[in-house]
Amino acid sequence: MPSVKFYSLLYSSLLLLTLYSCKTSYLTPTNHKFPDPVNTSSKPIVEQLKKTYTLDGVSVSNQFDGARLNGFEKINDTTYRAIITPENEPINESAYFCFELWSETNRNIDLELYYPNHEHRYIPKISDDGKTWSTLDSMDFDTLKGSDLATLRLSSGSDKKLVCAQELYTSQHNTEWIEYFGQNQDNVEISLVGQSKKGRDIHCMDIYEGSKKDKDAIVIFSRLHPPEVPGYLAMRHFVEEILADKALSNLFRKRFRILVYPMVNPDGVDMGHWRHNAGGIDLNRDWSLFNQEEPRVVATHCVKEIRSHKNQVLVGLDFHSTQEDILYTHTDNRQSSVFGFKDIWVDALKDGLPGHDPQDAPYDLNQPITKGWFFLEFNAEAITYEVGDETDRAFIDKKARLAAKEMMKLLVLRK
Repeated sequence: MPSVKFYSLLYSSLLLLTLYSCKTSYLTPTNHKFPDPVNTSSKPIVEQLKKTYTLDGVSVSNQFDGARLNGFEKINDTTYRAIITPENEPINESAYFCFELWSETNRNIDLELYYPNHEHRYIPKISDDGKTWSTLDSMDFDTLKGSDLATLRLSSGSDKKLVCAQELYTSQHNTEWIEYFGQNQDNVEISLVGQSKKGRDIHCMDIYEGSKKDKDAIVIFSRLHPPEVPGYLAMRHFVEEILADKALSNLFRKRFRILVYPMVNPDGVDMGHWRHNAGGIDLNRDWSLFNQEEPRVVATHCVKEIRSHKNQVLVGLDFHSTQEDILYTHTDNRQSSVFGFKDIWVDALKDGLPGHDPQDAPYDLNQPITKGWFFLEFNAEAITYEVGDETDRAFIDKKARLAAKEMMKLLVLRK
């Protein structure tokens, strides 16, 4: 018969196992149930062939990160066609393209963008150096609504120019941006939270002053969808305002903790995808089961950091792009820990941007997207901050900085 000592040791072991399990569960994300679940198991993708195409002295290339080009044809003496296809289907109509163009001699060409079975979406952006961009003039660009074809009139020569759906911001650009603040500001801590499906790094910017402990927190996501560069730019301006050496920003950093995950889908970005990650999945549908590496490592890191430092997330923001500027929020039946924040915040944006309608568009929990996850996981005020594809870049900056200022004012005054 086992001794009393044996039972005592068994009980202690079971207790420790139970406590460890509880602690582990407490520091990992919950598989919340959503009304409209989505199958986020990996699906096959077709990777574009990386090459330089040359026809009759005209060359195009997709041999760089962030490129998208699937074929090149000559139609007639002055017309060429770039073929653009997605990574897999079905897929959102975000027909992204990006390639280099040059020619042996200076010449004018008509360049067709052709998307078999899909619609053209973006007004082309042109750059000679990858830093300064201009939108192609409407006189040099033709397409019909709903058409699978767009025609660009371009001048070309020996110097390469980038022709892209949106400005080019790859994972390397993102790393340079976050490392600048990590190296130059004591209040920014850069963490490697994990790797993507293809092994690219996923980072977090942890912004705070003093101790992380017991601070209320803000969580920020961006770039779940590769082509959504305007949303990514808005996120950068928003974060830069929080990091500014100004009285409000300085006070906010002392009293709050800000976790920023600026590029959740680095594979999709660098592979030139229209929408998905390397697993062929829309990452803004995987915030329940966490079948894909990227949401899993981000959610796990976020929950562990928040719980272990006894933070309370007040606001969760996810920056995206669509056809227009709009804010997707929750309906009033979902009352967060700062219920009422978004109504005052939206009014402040309207007052601060005369003539601009911030367009608050509330809808209830549906699919497993970040907006729902922020609310269910943290009871946070959750907002999807959408920026129009062609919104003026100076206005994106102005609005994002105002949005950051008004958020900081509201939360500081709340305390």
